[in-house]
Amino acid sequence: MGAVIEIGTGSLRADDVVAVARDGAPVGLSAAAQAAIVESRARVDALAASPVPAYGISTGFGALATKHIPPERRTALQRSLIRSHAAGSGPEVEREVVRALMLLRLRTLATGRTGIAPATADALVGLLNAGLTPVVPEYGSLGCSGDLAPLAAVALALMGEGSVRNRAGDLVLAADALPAAGIPPVVLAEKEGLALINGTDGMLGMLVLACADLLSLVRHADLAAALSVEALLGTDRVFAADLQALRPHPGQAEAAANLRMLLAGSPIVASHAGPDDPRVQDAYSLRCAPQVAGAVRDTLAHAVTVAERELAAAVDNPVVLADGRVESNGNFHGAPVGYVLDFLAIAVADLASISERRTDRLLDVHRSHGLPPFLAADPGVDSGYMIAQYTAAGIVSELKRLAVPASVDSIPSSGMQEDHVSMGWHAGRKLRRAVDGLRRVLAIEILTAARGLDLRAPLTPAPGTGAVVAALRERVPGPGPDRHLSPDLDAAVEAVASGELLAAAQNVVGPLR
Repeated sequence: MGAVIEIGTGSLRADDVVAVARDGAPVGLSAAAQAAIVESRARVDALAASPVPAYGISTGFGALATKHIPPERRTALQRSLIRSHAAGSGPEVEREVVRALMLLRLRTLATGRTGIAPATADALVGLLNAGLTPVVPEYGSLGCSGDLAPLAAVALALMGEGSVRNRAGDLVLAADALPAAGIPPVVLAEKEGLALINGTDGMLGMLVLACADLLSLVRHADLAAALSVEALLGTDRVFAADLQALRPHPGQAEAAANLRMLLAGSPIVASHAGPDDPRVQDAYSLRCAPQVAGAVRDTLAHAVTVAERELAAAVDNPVVLADGRVESNGNFHGAPVGYVLDFLAIAVADLASISERRTDRLLDVHRSHGLPPFLAADPGVDSGYMIAQYTAAGIVSELKRLAVPASVDSIPSSGMQEDHVSMGWHAGRKLRRAVDGLRRVLAIEILTAARGLDLRAPLTPAPGTGAVVAALRERVPGPGPDRHLSPDLDAAVEAVASGELLAAAQNVVGPLR
């Protein structure tokens, strides 16, 4: 494990979320956070001793908020809250999502706005550092009041109940795992149950992880487009900076700049350039590549901005304010996060769609400008990459379904007290599937275009694209008779996921934007 990531009272970096979620980086609370937690807990203790009702401290929850709870029943109230709200169902959520959720809840606790007890915050730190990941079922959150059921599953583990996965991935009872890790199970006092479950941490965690993936995949999309433009004997003139400047979207400019860098010095492009080239213009899937990939970048930039704002937020209800007031609020509503999760799913679907169209063009003998049908070694005997396009098309069709917004589908709950919900958790779940689909579609285009470039020999590709083909050939052989294709597809997907193809290009042309 690397250096300890210190959780303070302020914002958290997205890179730190990824490091904890995916790489198991250890965490700790800053001295300022520890002091803020102690101070806000003292305020909650004072309210608990007061005869004046305070929501979640001396009352029930949701539609039962008007019911007063006597002091001797409040520990039972908090325990019952967690047990009843840990009502998820379905398959387990991925480890990285649960760890992101845990970290983001810890970050809100560290602000001193929740009234959590110091021992409970310390137990959450211990759970993360011990590599113990509570089992969180996929279904159960409406995204308001936050991700209740998923967060309740984590709180249940802190109480020593339910199940967790240890660092090795084994399923263990929390009652056994916590003592083995030296973590005392917590007994929740007033307000603590709410403090542990009333946040948008699950959907935010999925947003941060998706943004990290897409920051890489948009550059892979440019890489794939450059390979296809070259393999299809397309022109690079349309990517000129002065043409792109006529429509000053920043993402478009970045995508076009990447295409110019990748195609610079291409003997293949030079072979058909000039007045003798009979084609006036390329198809949209080639010519408009920077416009589509650029719009995805601009959408992603907006999503990153929303994520950064949320990473600076203290989401709880009620919340302990700086002047000591404890007030109910609506900051737990997931609309800001849900909207951008849906927005990204739309952009992902379209980026995959234009990629698949280029793949299909590479395989069509009537549109590929001299390449063999389906890039087959012996067309008729061999089918080449015919069915790889089917796979890409099937994924794109699924991505279009996943692009249907979840955030417009509010369902009332809690006896109509919670009569409008965000469905942000569901938006996050489908975006994760969409990002995986995009990665696979881009990998298929890269695999197909690389084969097309090999078949253009003796002409050679540009230094940048040539480096990508060479890196891919470390995993996947070049043209030849048909062989079992699925392993080749999987190898290409892994090459995209690892970043090695992008690194190969950047080692030649410099950093892509």
